[in-house]
Amino acid sequence: MKALVTGGAGFIGSHLAERLLKDGNKVAVIDNLSTGSLDNIESFKNRDGFKFIEGDIRDTGLVESLVGQSDVIFHLAAAVGVRLIAEDPVHTIETNIGGTETVLNIANKFGRKILIASSSEVYGKSEAVPFYEDDDIVLGSTCLSRWSYACTKAVDEFLGLAFHQQYGLDVIIGRFFNTIGPRQTGQYGMVVPRFIQKALKSETLQIYGTGKHTRCFCYVADLVEAVIGLMNCPQASGKVYNIGNNEEITIEELADKIIQITGSKSKKEFVPYEIAHGRPMEDMMRRVPSIERIKKTIGWEPKTSLDKTLILITESMKRNPQLKN
Repeated sequence: MKALVTGGAGFIGSHLAERLLKDGNKVAVIDNLSTGSLDNIESFKNRDGFKFIEGDIRDTGLVESLVGQSDVIFHLAAAVGVRLIAEDPVHTIETNIGGTETVLNIANKFGRKILIASSSEVYGKSEAVPFYEDDDIVLGSTCLSRWSYACTKAVDEFLGLAFHQQYGLDVIIGRFFNTIGPRQTGQYGMVVPRFIQKALKSETLQIYGTGKHTRCFCYVADLVEAVIGLMNCPQASGKVYNIGNNEEITIEELADKIIQITGSKSKKEFVPYEIAHGRPMEDMMRRVPSIERIKKTIGWEPKTSLDKTLILITESMKRNPQLKN
């Protein structure tokens, strides 16, 4: 199989590309390196069957040439991270909607099966926990830029499902919940690498808000298993699938766990959102996925515990000192 991975030099995309190569597939990666990094593909960039192209997914000619040479498309390219979204909302909206529109149009031209990476952010402020794929979405005011990301991913889903309904294109939507693992950076506000980076240097862990809000963290290798499983399942097309772990933990408990695992002397500090982000920021108290649909469809469920995942990330950061900066 020849696979195209958009955003393949990013955290999740690089793990997906590496796994596809390991399974004997040919893989082409396109990434503009705005949030991705060549370091993420360093360990496999010279393998037979791998090709990296630095470019923008809104470049119609470039994407058309790559899609034409591929059998399937994993569309992961997006502007991500709370900090990036707050600081550069125009880039977020243009990249996420315009890029997906370009890739879908070209996938449809060549009749290529495509999996679109969406996000648990689309559930917005819903309190109907756990979240089911067909639940209503509850978004905040357009005056708050943090909701622009949720809206763009919802539009991506609408576009993908519309292409499936109107043109019969094989489209799968994967709603990724908080995904963590080696290679993830805390530069754009991701909480786990940010906490571990600080803990390894025994620096203060800044917890935004009260720390009582909960999240569920999924190991990236488990998520990659789900993504490949959905792509290989003919019955998955035209549907939305939550992909995540349902092991729930508060952010304060997460900080305590990381301090314990790293043997750190770090202290905790609670920082109001207004100070942390320089503007008001709404957040959700709980975000827990129902994974019944994906389990029924391909038999998938996460295998790696949060403790094991945090240990793997810590070990990776210790081996790669630059990740601790």
